[in-house]
Amino acid sequence: MTIRTLAVVGTGLIGTSVALAASRQRVTVYLADRDESALRAAEARGAGRSEPPPHPVDLAVLAVPPSQIAPVLAQVQSQGLARSYTDVASVKALPQREILATAPDPSSYVGGHPMAGRERSGPLAARAELFRDRPWVLTPTRFTTKPAFDRALGLIALCGGVPRVMRARAHDDAVALTSHAPHLVASLMAARLRDGPVPAARLAGQGLRDVTRIAGGDSRLWGDIVESNAAAVADVLTRLQEELAGVLAALYDLAEQDGGPGPETRGKSRHTLVDLLERGIAGVGELSDDRADGTDH
Repeated sequence: MTIRTLAVVGTGLIGTSVALAASRQRVTVYLADRDESALRAAEARGAGRSEPPPHPVDLAVLAVPPSQIAPVLAQVQSQGLARSYTDVASVKALPQREILATAPDPSSYVGGHPMAGRERSGPLAARAELFRDRPWVLTPTRFTTKPAFDRALGLIALCGGVPRVMRARAHDDAVALTSHAPHLVASLMAARLRDGPVPAARLAGQGLRDVTRIAGGDSRLWGDIVESNAAAVADVLTRLQEELAGVLAALYDLAEQDGGPGPETRGKSRHTLVDLLERGIAGVGELSDDRADGTDH
């Protein structure tokens, strides 16, 4: 379905990137944000107009944290902002439950999540090409109308994304493994730099920079994301904790010198470490080679 007018509520990295991509396709874009400085920065970059639309737009995109999707949707639907609505939050099940319970018109809404991002945040980090060839998940409910779904598909096409349809819970379980838990692990590793030996950070190579790069994201946004998907993230981290316990036991065995474990035990401990490293190599092989520069949110 053709989109001629668009409203973007929230002018952070993702919202401004959506607005920039749509503006380049000659869509008239209206911007809104409680943060006046972010709104002005997005407008200055040519993302759209910082004014209310004179008439309901074809589609409104809610680019706000997961916990704010339902209340913001209720507000803008009451104002008659758009014919259809979607969002770009990286958690879908919790907002969906709240929307079905509180939204004036759940049928005009379809959940969305473009699987793209950067470690930098804010409108100045936005890029119109951010979503090109990247998966963009839609999570329609049984109430979602065809026009609402088709307009969301139209937005994905404008931004150059690749549509995927999933159930909200399946989406959240997947991103807990691929995005949310990795962000916490990166933060844990990065936080160790503050407590490590004084020269440690100065000796850091590309490997550590790759592991910790995503830890530089907006802490308030990521706190909201992790809280909104807490159960699924906790499940991933619990499994990591179980494996880490085995690795720690193996390392302690190998660190023992005089009077330590015998050759058979040390051999098993070496096998534990090598097995982990080989499974890691196999896991890396599951990833595609055409990932965007940055991180999924």
